[in-house]
Amino acid sequence: MIGRLRGQLLLKRPPYLLLEVAGVGYEVEAPMSTFYALPEVGAEVVLHTHLQVREDAHSLFGFAAEAERGLFRELLKVNGVGAKVALAILSGMDAATFAGCVQAADAARLTRLPGIGKKTAERLIIEMRDRLGVLEAGAAPAAAPAAGASPSPVAAEDEAVNALIALGYKPQEASRMVAAVATDDMGTEDIIRQALKAVVR
Repeated sequence: MIGRLRGQLLLKRPPYLLLEVAGVGYEVEAPMSTFYALPEVGAEVVLHTHLQVREDAHSLFGFAAEAERGLFRELLKVNGVGAKVALAILSGMDAATFAGCVQAADAARLTRLPGIGKKTAERLIIEMRDRLGVLEAGAAPAAAPAAGASPSPVAAEDEAVNALIALGYKPQEASRMVAAVATDDMGTEDIIRQALKAVVR
């Protein structure tokens, strides 16, 4: 099991990033909460990782905080919740907000996330109630995005749309979400953050 990686950040293309460790490039899938906390490309980064082994693929997931990885693992234990849905949850709301939805039995808010229908939302509420200790441990606010040069507005919007599609949103829906929040001075991660916030309000 690969549990932690420390190396140079080579590429950020949500929801994927590339990390070079001792000459080996690891392609890692991460929630947007982790992307918000990443430094600029070229900097050293430490990720807590979860390796998922299936017959058809080995997938590596990375998290800025150990508690975030803990929540991801707890979500995977819920019947009907796979890695893609778990990443969508962590990208769409922080651990404290998710815990609030579970405690308040707010299934309607959970169904605004991609891949979560009414039955899955109800199952999440029932099965995660007993695991709120893990959620509260991961409830620290996400770090602000690192400062640096922003891509051009059009490129940032296109990247944001592609990231939302990768998280499970339909192309039309992703385009609409981005168009509703994007401004010329926003980078890709800012656009994604605002689009996801608008959906789960």
